[in-house]
Amino acid sequence: MTMKQPGLIESATFSRDVIHEIQRAAETGIYDIRGFGAKRKVPHFDDLLFLGASMSRYPLEGYREKCGTDVTLGTRFAKNPIKLDIPVTIAGMSFGALSANAKEALGRGANMVGTSTTTGDGGMTPEERKTSKTLVYQYLPSRYGMNPDDLRKADAIEVVLGQGAKPGGGGMLLGQKITDRVAQMRNLPKGIDQRSACRHPDWTGPDDLAIKIQELREITDWQVPIYIKVGATRTYYDVKLAVKAGADVIVVDGMQGGTAATQDVFIEHVGIPTMAAIPQAVRALQEMDMHRKVQLIVSGGIRSGADVAKAMALGADAVAIGTAALVALGCNHPKWDAEYQKIGSAAGFYDDYHEGKCPAGISTQDTELAARLNPEEAGKRLANYLQVLTMEAQTLARACGKSHLHNLEPEDLVALNVEAAAMAGVPLAGTGWIPGKSNY
Repeated sequence: MTMKQPGLIESATFSRDVIHEIQRAAETGIYDIRGFGAKRKVPHFDDLLFLGASMSRYPLEGYREKCGTDVTLGTRFAKNPIKLDIPVTIAGMSFGALSANAKEALGRGANMVGTSTTTGDGGMTPEERKTSKTLVYQYLPSRYGMNPDDLRKADAIEVVLGQGAKPGGGGMLLGQKITDRVAQMRNLPKGIDQRSACRHPDWTGPDDLAIKIQELREITDWQVPIYIKVGATRTYYDVKLAVKAGADVIVVDGMQGGTAATQDVFIEHVGIPTMAAIPQAVRALQEMDMHRKVQLIVSGGIRSGADVAKAMALGADAVAIGTAALVALGCNHPKWDAEYQKIGSAAGFYDDYHEGKCPAGISTQDTELAARLNPEEAGKRLANYLQVLTMEAQTLARACGKSHLHNLEPEDLVALNVEAAAMAGVPLAGTGWIPGKSNY
């Protein structure tokens, strides 16, 4: 550990980390690319607390009284809405960014607990379709791997307009991960860096999006729900426009959401926190009389059952996890620490997903590394984790006297600081004060 000399004060503006990054940029002339999500501390669900039942509320007994967890998605227009046993879904992550074994494991884990998983940029693999009872097909600006036949095989379609880690930007898949199979699926040359478009090529606004949604409904004979996914920025307006365009389900991805690869400056400086986005989305839906009619899925930094319950108390119908799911599979596991050290990282710190050297066999296309991940074992770990998230959320809901997770409400929450109170729209703990809304 480096000790600073007495009397020396480190600059808050030009800290050692900032100086190191300036020097790195000066030496290389390129911006920093990495995976994972935002690392800066922002107001998050940890800044909220539940008000458990006592005299004024009646709690439910955990061993005798049920607390429902099921959710139905796509009830607005789809002939076959999705019915899930738990309100925790697996977010879109591409084959290419992830290994085929990782995609298979995600499908297996989701299937074991009765929830859905999602494809990602690059199309649908046979492995994930085979192992996923409920599979959502992402329709992205790049159109990489887009196949009308696969669209018809999907249980829902998610039109991606943005992502929490990089709203307004496109994805990256560097050449070292463009293998023969990835290149064939994406119709790209092998070994060449790929940049995904930041906007769809065949529309320029919400009116055009409405036409595209109609096309997708015709392709699928109005059978499956159509999701619209946005990165959390101007959430209130984006949600209203998504409803107007005809969405069955809206996915809002906060800035804590993960990515396989993008510029560090993008990850840390674009978008708004997940907790701040939910009330905006809910208010937009309520003003259109569409809350619960158009379902709201929230993602970005969901880690625990407490996060699930708090997101639902703020008005979400379900949540989606990405980074947490990969960690459950084995990403950043201590057993690979020696291997992480060899590539200049350590277990718990690895975020160079774009390099394709993942020792756990998850974010790689190297066949030897990918073989380290057993899809069946990893799928079971994910299923265990999803079960724990659900049981934790049920525990908190019962403590608040709720017989279903969807019965949780903002009234069950208080905030620990002014920022969280203002963003979440709940009172500061010990007061009735919601900043900007009321006085106490």
